Amino acid sequence: MIRSAVVEDVPFIHAMIRELAEYERVPHEARATPEQLREALFGERPAAFAHIAQAEDGEAVGFSVWFLNFSTWRGVHGIYLEDLYVRPDARGGGYGKALLAELARICVERGYERLEWAVLKWNAPTIAFYEALGARPQDEWSVYRLTGEPLERLGAPGGPARD
Repeated sequence: MIRSAVVEDVPFIHAMIRELAEYERVPHEARATPEQLREALFGERPAAFAHIAQAEDGEAVGFSVWFLNFSTWRGVHGIYLEDLYVRPDARGGGYGKALLAELARICVERGYERLEWAVLKWNAPTIAFYEALGARPQDEWSVYRLTGEPLERLGAPGGPARD
């Protein structure tokens, strides 16, 4: 049901990312190209990894993309799940749980102590699904992001004074 992605899966992964962006109501933000995904997942130095959920007939119905993070407090890597998506007509078939179970298996096998991800606050069905698995929100933390012009301004040579 779950397998590691191969380079031939890039068009499917790209299409699924677009579907996920539509579902999350931000299609304009999904700008990654198949070429960028191919390089990130299968280039000389992969930055991310992916798994594919397949139905019994072999049809791909879901995916996950993840990368390693590191806990300075724990002193070990963890996995950050960037995307998990199962097509609507395949939901309820156990694919999402199987994708998460594969990542949990990798964590346990490699001695990683955390599997983390973000979920939109309005996505009640997904939140309920995650909580039923034993996942708990990290409500004491707020996610911050620099992108676009503020990122460029801060990172520019001669930008804001450095401490």
